[in-house]
Amino acid sequence: MPEPSGNVVIKVTDLVAGFGDTIVLDGLSLEVRRGEVLGLVGGSGSGKSVLLRTIIGLIPRRAGNVEVFGIDLARVDDAERHAAERRWGVLYQQGALFSSLSVAENVKFPMREYLGLSKTLMAEVAMAKLEMVGLDPDDAEKLPSELSGGMIKRVALARALALDPEIVFLDEPTSGLDPITAGDFDSLIETLKGTLGFTVFMVTHDLESLYTVCTRIAALAEGRIVADGPISAMLASEHPWVRAYFHGKRAQIGAAMAEETRIG
Repeated sequence: MPEPSGNVVIKVTDLVAGFGDTIVLDGLSLEVRRGEVLGLVGGSGSGKSVLLRTIIGLIPRRAGNVEVFGIDLARVDDAERHAAERRWGVLYQQGALFSSLSVAENVKFPMREYLGLSKTLMAEVAMAKLEMVGLDPDDAEKLPSELSGGMIKRVALARALALDPEIVFLDEPTSGLDPITAGDFDSLIETLKGTLGFTVFMVTHDLESLYTVCTRIAALAEGRIVADGPISAMLASEHPWVRAYFHGKRAQIGAAMAEETRIG
């Protein structure tokens, strides 16, 4: 399987995507480099989740190109696509756990689909992934309905890590969590990324996540990326939405909280 040049693992060029007569992404281009934590930010309905889902092939594109690991997934056969999908993991918004499956069975699900492991080995790997995200062995047999919001996100992260992915896609990972739980989850992502070395593509609206976890930020507005770079680039941007987002009262509070976390 070919690899992209310049350490780029995701390359989106002139992408057009949408629903029905509505164009959501209009000529969007973006690159994600190996080992970084990219935070994708934008207003409600701007197309953040649409971009993530188009990259992984859940939403068909109308024009433009999307390459992951140097291949265009729309132009390869099923075997090549299957091989590429094994190399990423996804944490969907709200966790998207299977309600009828236990915590352990949710984590095993990707293994059943992609790996030929024995039941014993799958159980061992699932327990290791749950421990990795800070859950206890006693949690393994619980159903999603018995879990708190933070625990659901951790189980979903364990499932996303089940195949030891090179890229982890996170769709609003701290959405719905209280500030303390969200901060703990950010720290978990940062620790696991440092330990395992994967690339992170994070859709988020959480200012503290943008300040504390992301190494680069891409701002989405009007169907395109309107600002791209570290937090300093966001603060220097003259785009009206970017200025409103990163210079408003909530942004100032978020920056102060992030600085306090960094010093502490």
